[in-house]
Amino acid sequence: MKKIFLLLPVLFLFSGCSVYNFTGTGKIDADTFQVNYFQNNAEIIEPGIERTFTLELQDLIQNQTNLSLTNSNGDLLYEGEITDYRITPMTATANQRAAQNRLTISVMVRFTNKKKEDDNFEKRFSFFYDYDANVQLVGAPLTTALDVIFERITQDIFNDSLAKW
Repeated sequence: MKKIFLLLPVLFLFSGCSVYNFTGTGKIDADTFQVNYFQNNAEIIEPGIERTFTLELQDLIQNQTNLSLTNSNGDLLYEGEITDYRITPMTATANQRAAQNRLTISVMVRFTNKKKEDDNFEKRFSFFYDYDANVQLVGAPLTTALDVIFERITQDIFNDSLAKW
């Protein structure tokens, strides 16, 4: 009799988790997803960021869902473009020089859910990375900045399209 009482809470625990998974998504009524190449239409062109962003969005969805990536006719479609790549001074020193700069990247995303059209949206996502003005934003510093910015933007896209947060 004691075993039944011990087993009962465990059964309720697992039965309650059937709709959700550990990434926070509910039941996804789709089998495949497609991420079209995000063109870089920003005024300042940083070579290669469009490919990096596209791959990071694909990787995030593959790693956090059981959806299959496809090149055409996906149940879920992500497309859009990088619309802004901007560096702006944020703080100044006593002699009116920038002490800190901010890299801001914005991406316009069109999400289409072929199985549930109410989920479709077109939305702008943006994030930034602050860095010391004495640092040249090339090589490793640029890679670090892009990692931080793209991690946040892709997670925001995932949350809005699949997790509904």
